[in-house]
Amino acid sequence: MDGKVRIAIADSQTIVRNGLRCILTSTDNLEVVGEAEDGIDAIRCVEALQPDLLLTELELPKMNGVAAIKEIKRRSPERKILVLTAHKSDEDVLEALRAGADGYCLKDATQAELAQAIKTVLAGNRYLSPGIPAELLEIERGRKKTLVPGSSWDKVTNREKEVLKLLAEGHTNKAIADCLRISVKTVEKHRDNLRKKLDLHSASALTAYAIEKGLVTK
Repeated sequence: MDGKVRIAIADSQTIVRNGLRCILTSTDNLEVVGEAEDGIDAIRCVEALQPDLLLTELELPKMNGVAAIKEIKRRSPERKILVLTAHKSDEDVLEALRAGADGYCLKDATQAELAQAIKTVLAGNRYLSPGIPAELLEIERGRKKTLVPGSSWDKVTNREKEVLKLLAEGHTNKAIADCLRISVKTVEKHRDNLRKKLDLHSASALTAYAIEKGLVTK
């Protein structure tokens, strides 16, 4: 034994697995011992190779990452699992943690952050990427029932922000639909969502809010 940490990777995209292999093997004391492209394969890979840690995406074919994590932890509770994904909603994080994931790292992480996440998990501690509310760990452990709500702005989607910007610039629903290549009905739906999420019920209020958020300049 050379003392290296043995890691298995589960991701449906070959280019991502190849990239992670290069990153991990260039880091001291880490080696990739296996790869899986779907959830079922991830379970088999862990069972056969007994890696120290599984680095897995949540969005896997055949069996999703959460289901695979649950099964792996059922068979080997001591196995360390670090999620590496672009999904960062509170619901996704909680679901993964409750399934048994030991850490949750986002795919926009730097190489140094990924290495730190792996180190933290292997040391027996939980890891969450910066930007993911630490309160989620308390909720997952049952010590806190709900997450303190974020601001209303956090709930606005990128598409809704595009609609809000165009509304504030004075464009009609038809013009917005043409600009974004969506239907007028969809624009109306986005406007309705904005009113509900922001609790702003007039065009002038929405415009003022867009200016406040820097979407447009007065």
